[in-house]
Amino acid sequence: MQQVTLNNCDKAMPAIGMGTVPSSRPGADPSEKMKSALLEAIKAGYRHFDTAFIYQSEKPLGEAIVEALNLGLIKSRDELFITTKLWCTFTQRDQVVSACKLSLGELQLDYVDMYLIHHPLRISETIQKFPVPKEIIHPLDMKGVWEGMEECKNLGLTKGIGVSNFTCKKLEELLSIAKIPPAINQVEMNPIWQQKELREFCKAKGIHIIAYSPLGSYNTIWGDNRVMKCDVLTEIAKSKGKTTAQVALKWIYEQGVSLVVKSFNKERMKQNLQIFDWSLNQQDLEKISELPQHKGFTMASLFGPHDILLQLDAEI
Repeated sequence: MQQVTLNNCDKAMPAIGMGTVPSSRPGADPSEKMKSALLEAIKAGYRHFDTAFIYQSEKPLGEAIVEALNLGLIKSRDELFITTKLWCTFTQRDQVVSACKLSLGELQLDYVDMYLIHHPLRISETIQKFPVPKEIIHPLDMKGVWEGMEECKNLGLTKGIGVSNFTCKKLEELLSIAKIPPAINQVEMNPIWQQKELREFCKAKGIHIIAYSPLGSYNTIWGDNRVMKCDVLTEIAKSKGKTTAQVALKWIYEQGVSLVVKSFNKERMKQNLQIFDWSLNQQDLEKISELPQHKGFTMASLFGPHDILLQLDAEI
């Protein structure tokens, strides 16, 4: 597995991670097959796992790690790169460290390798229903929360810190106050949402991008099927004897971006790792660059069409 060296992170990161987001809205219990699927992923060669407090997948991931160690599938926890995220209800200065420790408890770990701010906003109450009431959604206290993230790193609770779903504008704001700049920005990216401007900005600032929803999604909450049903990608795949998914993942990797992909199918797990020993040619890249662009995930689609969320969606 190819490794990526990150700024301000004490550990290299495998370029492909296994996602653990549930197939339904956040807050729904992960399926019983989550733990066994994660064990299969370890057997297939995955060493980077992406979770979050809101996914409710930290506990099954922790259990899978314990079992993998007991079975000898890995020799040490240090072989794994584990990412989790600070949820919006914990985005106040005095909550960040305790939230990180809560996640570590669920994961049964002493530290994570990467801790991310999940969204650039604060929610002042536990979410009971969707859409989220406007009155409990607030702007993020960027300085206070990032100080908490920096404290997590300084305490050894995480090897690195970063963000998720941050626009160029939000990153500029963060960089203006950060003592430790973010190592990562995890965002939606795939051939149908290529994020060229954000990629260029992050590259200039030394922030590594991780792509989520690299294959889109058939789930109407998290995305759509525009990637997997894209004729251009399918034609390229046929010409190379690859799958459409492999072409999409390869394109992302060739942009200098890491990715988190999710499949509970054993064969597809293996296929999604098989993107390193072949290349897309210039003609392929030109065809992909001309694809119509469509954003699959919006803040408003998850939380509700409130002004603050629509503004975040509109920012570049």
